[in-house]
Amino acid sequence: MLGWALTFFVIALIAALFGFGGIAAGASSIAQILFFVFLVLFVLSLIMGLVRRGDASVKL
Repeated sequence: MLGWALTFFVIALIAALFGFGGIAAGASSIAQILFFVFLVLFVLSLIMGLVRRGDASVKL
């Protein structure tokens, strides 16, 4: 998902370079949404990994 966010970010940069304001704004907003979704999923997986690691150490 981070790859998609980076792809839309590059598209936004290229569109802004050529002066396509609407396309650049659309691509940058998609990139922002995907980045924040990726960030939330990363934090959730990090928390779940820490919780599972804590459970595994208790079972040993």
